[in-house]
Amino acid sequence: MESLLQHLERFSEVLAVSRTTHVRTWAPATVRRALQWARYLRHVHRRFGHHVRIRTALERRLQSQWRLEGGSGASPVPGLTNFQALERCDLLLSLRLLENRALGDAAYHYLLQELFPGPGGPDADEETLQGSLARLARRRSAVHMLRLGGCGENAGFEEDSVLKTQAELLLERLREVPKAEAEGPSPFLSTLWERLPQNNFLKVMATALLLPPSSPRAPEEELEPGTPKTLGDGDQELVRWLLAKSEVMAAFCRNLPAGLLTSVAGRHPELSRVYLGLLTDWGRHLRYDLPKGVWVGTESQHVPWEELYGKFQSLCQAPPPLKDEVVTALKACKAQDGDFQVPGLSVWTDLLLALGGGS
Repeated sequence: MESLLQHLERFSEVLAVSRTTHVRTWAPATVRRALQWARYLRHVHRRFGHHVRIRTALERRLQSQWRLEGGSGASPVPGLTNFQALERCDLLLSLRLLENRALGDAAYHYLLQELFPGPGGPDADEETLQGSLARLARRRSAVHMLRLGGCGENAGFEEDSVLKTQAELLLERLREVPKAEAEGPSPFLSTLWERLPQNNFLKVMATALLLPPSSPRAPEEELEPGTPKTLGDGDQELVRWLLAKSEVMAAFCRNLPAGLLTSVAGRHPELSRVYLGLLTDWGRHLRYDLPKGVWVGTESQHVPWEELYGKFQSLCQAPPPLKDEVVTALKACKAQDGDFQVPGLSVWTDLLLALGGGS
C-alpha cells in the first residue's frame, strides 16, 4: 500500500512538472515512462475502484499533499485531486505536454506518434487515450461556446474545434513521417483511411488543408539549417496523397459540403483542377427526363442534379480566379456539347442558365 501511495505522489510531481519549462530536458524515453506511469495509475483506478479502504487512503494522501503544498505556497495540480482523477492521468499528462512549447522536438514527436500511430496500429490504451483527448476537446469547445454567448451561429463551433485539433495533430505527424519512412507518409495516410471512420477523416483532411501554412505548434519556429523545407509541408504531403488516390479524392469531392470544398479548391489549385474534372465527369452521366423535365442520373450512384448544381453554385460564388475558371470550364463544356441556347438539350446549358451565366 505504501508503495502505491509513493507512486501516486511521484506521478503528481511529474504531472506538475509537465506544465513547466523543465520538460525541455525530457527525452522520448522520459515521455514513454511518464505515459506508462499514467497508464499504471489508470489500471489502479480500474482495479480498486470498488475497494473502499484503498480508495479512501489514496484520496486522503491526495488531499494531504495539496494541503501541505498549499501551505508552502505552491499551487495544487489541477485535475488530480481525488481517486476518480486517476482514470484520466494519461489524458491530463498528454494534453499538458501537447500545450507546453518548452517540450523538446524529439519528445514532442514521440508523443505525436503515440497519438497517431503508424501502420502497426494502436493498442487498446492508445485508442482510449485518443478517444479521451477528443472528448476533452468537445468539453472545452462547449465552454468556449458558453463564453461566446451560446448563440445559434456558434452551433458548429464545437465540431470545428475538435476537427482543428485533429487536423493539427495530423499535420504534425505528417511532418515527421518522411524522416522515418522511406516511402514517406503515403502508407501512414492509407492506414488511417482504412481504419478510421472515413467521413470524419475526410473532414479532418479538409480542415488540415485550410489551416494556416505555419506550424500550429510554434509559428515562430524555423527549420534547422540543412533540413529540407518539404518536411514542414504537411499539407502538401496530404495533397500529393489525395492526387495519387483517385477513389479517396472522389469520396472527398462527393461527400464533403460544397462550401468546404470550395474553400479547399481556392487554397489548393492542384485539387481545384481535379475537383472540377470530377464535376464535369459527373455531369456527363446525367440524362434529361423529358416527361419530368429534370436531369437525372442513369444509375443510382450517379450524382443528382441538385448536388451538382449546389457544388457549381458554391464555386461560382468564390472570388477570382476560381470563379472565372469554373465559368470558363462550364462554357467550354457547353460549346463541346453543341452550344445549345435552349434548356433540356445540354446539362451545361442548363447549369449556366441556373447559375445566371447562360450567355
